[in-house]
Amino acid sequence: QFQLVESGGGFVQPGGSLRLSCAASGSTLDYYSIGWFRQAPGKEREAVSCFSANRRNTYYANSVKGRFTVSKDNTKNIVYLQMNNLKPEDTAVYYCAVDPPDWSEPFPRPLLRASEYDYWGQGTQVTVSS
Repeated sequence: QFQLVESGGGFVQPGGSLRLSCAASGSTLDYYSIGWFRQAPGKEREAVSCFSANRRNTYYANSVKGRFTVSKDNTKNIVYLQMNNLKPEDTAVYYCAVDPPDWSEPFPRPLLRASEYDYWGQGTQVTVSS
């Protein structure tokens, strides 16, 4: 059974850093679309950073560009979200999500809508406050 488990969330002061991890089991993440999303109280879930299935395109939300970096460790089947210079508005529950390969798509794009993903982790809380 395919599972995603996030970790690495916590409490940090403004300007601090956290690294979130998303460990996948049950299948390799090769050719899967991968996304990091977040949801703050009373707000919709939004895409933070997303890999296209062929890893040639990476999306970052404007609010995190230059501060967040997504990466993937192929040997460990883990996806990371490095978050630097954190701000109070980054406070949210962060989720990783993956979607199986679509072999009919020759030029895959990063998937930016939550509804496009089939598998989700349980979420990890990130709180940025002084």
